[in-house]
Amino acid sequence: MNGVNILLGITGSIAAYKSCLLIREFVRRGCEVQTVITPAGKEFITPITLSALTHKPVISEFFSQRDGTWHSHVDLGLWADAMVIAPCTAASIGKMAHGIADNMLITTYLSMRAPVFIAPAMDLDMYMHPSTQENLKILEQRGVHIIEPATGFLASGLEGKGRMEEPEKIAQYIERFFMPKDLEGKRVMITAGPTYEKIDPVRFIGNYSSGKMGFALAEECADRGAQVTLIAGPVSIKTVNPSIERIDVESAKEMLAAAEKTFDSSDIAILTAAVADYAPDNVADQKIKRKDGEQMTINLTPNPDIAKTLGQRKKGQFMTGFALETNNEDDNAREKLIKKNLDMIVLNSLRNEGTCFKSDENKVKIITHNDVRTYGKKPKREVARDIIDEIVKCLAGPEYQTI
Repeated sequence: MNGVNILLGITGSIAAYKSCLLIREFVRRGCEVQTVITPAGKEFITPITLSALTHKPVISEFFSQRDGTWHSHVDLGLWADAMVIAPCTAASIGKMAHGIADNMLITTYLSMRAPVFIAPAMDLDMYMHPSTQENLKILEQRGVHIIEPATGFLASGLEGKGRMEEPEKIAQYIERFFMPKDLEGKRVMITAGPTYEKIDPVRFIGNYSSGKMGFALAEECADRGAQVTLIAGPVSIKTVNPSIERIDVESAKEMLAAAEKTFDSSDIAILTAAVADYAPDNVADQKIKRKDGEQMTINLTPNPDIAKTLGQRKKGQFMTGFALETNNEDDNAREKLIKKNLDMIVLNSLRNEGTCFKSDENKVKIITHNDVRTYGKKPKREVARDIIDEIVKCLAGPEYQTI
């Protein structure tokens, strides 16, 4: 979001204190932020606090001085790439819906040429009132984006309704809106997480993979316009983008079967799953009882190599694999790149502490047949962006040709 101009509107809600956190989220993403606050909003948060965070004077009144100097709502509308009103009260929603321009914020909204986003903030009764619901529908029909928390698990389905969405999620929503849609029309298959190979009904062979890297890649691809099929091993992560189709599996064989059904219709395959290399020869029907003093031997048989199997049958798909290594990292990764008929491989090492299993960060090296790129340690969502950027470059390059 580097260089995106955000006009942040703040209205008179107790949730106004969250605007400070929202400003920090936007600034951290490289945005320039200008705030416009209603008179009621200043009862909950001081303009000096907002000014300190944005390094810009806060706009509240039409006239800043008694000498005729005034703030141009038209100029603000031309400057902004997006207008975000958070928190947005029921009163402001009503004024927006019916064009009641009695303060600087609403007047600026009526002059806005950029996309407008609101995060409602009020109690549940106010939110559910027919007047509020009708006003929200009016704004939605006019193209205003309404950002609300997902409903919870109450029988009524109303948990969280009316509460302002958390600042980080609002910023993520806006970030997805501005993300380049360079994967529009592409079908992407991603495998993620571990596989579990049963020993008996209560025990299994597995690994420490959390699936975080694969899920970050799925969100990145979907945000950039791709149709994503995510084949996930047993993990507890939830997807955010509604356009992601998720298929849950448990074993390596189940993951391969799901991948084979999806692969032929895919344009891009990204294989991040930490697939178990071996599975028990026999799975007991009942829990195996411990016998004091006796050792137990489990005979293992190799699991199918998903990357190699798909690599042998690919017909123009761009395939990216992952290599987690503990020694001779570069050589082992290059060997996998060739043996599995991949176009790209992402290398990470267990020697980089805090970057692999269960971590929120990663440090990778991206290797293709013609190039090597090394990246520093960063959050996995940013790593996902680097990986997809590299795939997009490969697909756009005139020299690119799948092997």
